Amino acid sequence: MFNHDWFHGPAFQEQQDEARWRCANGHFPDVPDEERPEHEGIRKLAGELDLRMLLYLRDGFSYEVKDIADVPSKSHLVFECVPVDDHYKVGAFVVSVCYEEIVRVEVFAVHPDERPEEYPQITGFRSHTDQMDFKYGESKPPGKPGRQPKGET
Repeated sequence: MFNHDWFHGPAFQEQQDEARWRCANGHFPDVPDEERPEHEGIRKLAGELDLRMLLYLRDGFSYEVKDIADVPSKSHLVFECVPVDDHYKVGAFVVSVCYEEIVRVEVFAVHPDERPEEYPQITGFRSHTDQMDFKYGESKPPGKPGRQPKGET
């Protein structure tokens, strides 16, 4: 589903716009639907919101996207991620990911004044390979056997 055009075309931007719109609308529940598109408060708030963009991969890893890199290759996504480990916070952590490995993209909109002091670590999927269904990149129900990764028995 995800490819170069999804991230660099309108789809990713539309998801970001939708997150901003829904967050801003949520702050004005009493404004009638027909007035929302032109409501000054909603429009102002939507422009002030910060976004967190999260990528979840088939192998259980997840990344928060800081900025998508503008590189000539269209075969994979290259982005700078927000490091969670202090060792990586002193520089730039740039990641390349095959589009086929991306299973979910989330965008979280929040006003800077409402941003939590500390974010909980975003894991998305379980990180233990014995709890993963490698075909779909999702957690296995307890007791359900799954395919073993190559090299493991």
